[in-house]
Amino acid sequence: MSTDTSGPAGTRTAGAPAVPRPRAAPTGGPPAVPASAGPRPVPGSDYRRTLLWRVYDGVAQLVDHRVGWDRLPRSLGLAVLGGLRNILRRENLSDPSSRVPVVDASPVPPRTPQHLVARSVDGSYNDLDHPDMGMAGARFGRNIPLDNVLPVTDDELLRPSPREVSRRLLTRTTFQPAETVNTLAAAWLQFMIRDWFSHGQGDTSRLVEIPLEPGDTWWEDPMRIPRIHTDPTRPADADGPVTSINEVSHWWDGSSLYGTTPEEQQRVRTGSDGKLHLTEDGTIPLPEDPAIDPTRVPGWWTGLGMFATLFVREHNAVCDRLRAEYPDWDDEELFQRARLVVSALLAKIHTVEWTPAITSHPTAVSALRINWFGIAGERIARTFGRLSGSEVVSGIPGAGTAHYGVPFSLTEEFASVYRMHPLLPDDFDIRTADGDRPLALLAFPALAGPHSREITDRFALGDLFYSFGTTHPGAIVLRNFPRSLQSFERPDGKVIDLAATDILRIRELGVPRYCQFRRLMHLAAPRSFAELTDDAGLAADLEDLYGDVERVDLMVGLFAERRPAGFAFSDTAFRIFILMASRRLNSDRFFTRDFRPEIYSPAGLAWVRDNDMRTVLLRHLPQLRPALRGVDNAFAPWTRTSA
Repeated sequence: MSTDTSGPAGTRTAGAPAVPRPRAAPTGGPPAVPASAGPRPVPGSDYRRTLLWRVYDGVAQLVDHRVGWDRLPRSLGLAVLGGLRNILRRENLSDPSSRVPVVDASPVPPRTPQHLVARSVDGSYNDLDHPDMGMAGARFGRNIPLDNVLPVTDDELLRPSPREVSRRLLTRTTFQPAETVNTLAAAWLQFMIRDWFSHGQGDTSRLVEIPLEPGDTWWEDPMRIPRIHTDPTRPADADGPVTSINEVSHWWDGSSLYGTTPEEQQRVRTGSDGKLHLTEDGTIPLPEDPAIDPTRVPGWWTGLGMFATLFVREHNAVCDRLRAEYPDWDDEELFQRARLVVSALLAKIHTVEWTPAITSHPTAVSALRINWFGIAGERIARTFGRLSGSEVVSGIPGAGTAHYGVPFSLTEEFASVYRMHPLLPDDFDIRTADGDRPLALLAFPALAGPHSREITDRFALGDLFYSFGTTHPGAIVLRNFPRSLQSFERPDGKVIDLAATDILRIRELGVPRYCQFRRLMHLAAPRSFAELTDDAGLAADLEDLYGDVERVDLMVGLFAERRPAGFAFSDTAFRIFILMASRRLNSDRFFTRDFRPEIYSPAGLAWVRDNDMRTVLLRHLPQLRPALRGVDNAFAPWTRTSA
């Protein structure tokens, strides 16, 4: 989710500049290591390629095609999902650098002893043998074979018109709620995306012009959308798939809190006891300088600020705990250990709380918990620790690091399926946590951009979390895109149709259309519009706009298809989750081989073990206890506190 004109996320968050600053070449010490000019061999290319595994995986795929993993008993469904993940790990990880090497990339800083035990500010040295892997400025990977990345032609960009797709298929006429989750799920996703990826601001020197159809009252004709920043280092005559650069670290490292450059990190740190800056009333400071004011970065809104404030408070609480346990630690040691702890806690919450809430099928919930705790389960993990080095038995955290033969990166397809703007409601019912008394009914623009400052001043943080926790987000389906985002005024005054922009962004990154994407995810493609959706009226409208089911956009198909029971999004998108939800843990040294007391400290690991979204909320906002009573997952609807 985002409200920018470039990618799924804006550039930075709390206290960070609107445009990331390039990393300066290091001075002094050993010479900088030049970033890789091409692919480097990484271990794991032989992952489960024996005949026995291939037979198992083939049977799993056959059962999935004939029956569907979601229609099987839980144990059989888990076995099928395991086979599907094996296939995806072997066949759906591609490194564009093998075809289009990065040139003029920022140098990798010199290695220091601190890289062995702490996350670097820019993501370098997570893999000590491949220090540039996943660092800020590294290219996005792909979940499709590189030969299947579509060429970016005018026909691909403009047929059918992204604006007409927005108007005719995405416009919300009646709000369709996602009743199994609360609105915090929408805010959390934005908070996570700001940590994961940014394509940067749009390139205003290159515009895509979209002619308007008769009757369209858009403010300019043609509609002009800045092109995304594809790889700025790519030679003009390079032969290879379109690709782009992630401006933030690819690792799950809390960069939305801690920054990706030394300047950003210095700005958020107090320099005392490892802590981050908070105002006297316990909120994140918002600078007045437009160059570093996060509320002026497209994509910022109240929900993002709420979680940023909450987890800055959590970071400082971790620092207090570590300082009490290890009184001789200095500011740097406290900061680095607390960063590790909070980053791991964010990953745990997303893995075992947010994703199970939004994919609340029993088999999917079990699979996600196995990712973190293994089949041994949480109780065994808490009591005895790891029983085995196997990720299946005892979970991924603490298991061996695995790249599956491809350098780790986030992918363009991962970014594409995370375009879930329908989660945002158009209106927000703000109420008190004490008694559920109404305070205000606000349209989304009142909570977005610089207006979010007024919301922070006007309402208590506990009341905002209560209001989000007791209301529903939108369902991720067609004709449920927030109206306010189809005519949204960015902080710079430009009015955009974010629905049309989402469609355009996926096309210009060469992501295949829906039917071909299904095939590349090892799924059958619909042969007609009637097979795509059982809504006859919608099928007719799709056919009228696209003509050929093969032309249906990925996002449109994802929103249209049948969803497994309990799912807020599509089974096709879930295939990317099956692969990438594990990979982001498997490849990260600090979640695998270095997820241990010597790195985190015993107290730090205990903090990750003993906490979840509910304990974080109640530590900093104890007034939410009545609303959270009896709620097993903080992203499920809370109890209203009215009599």
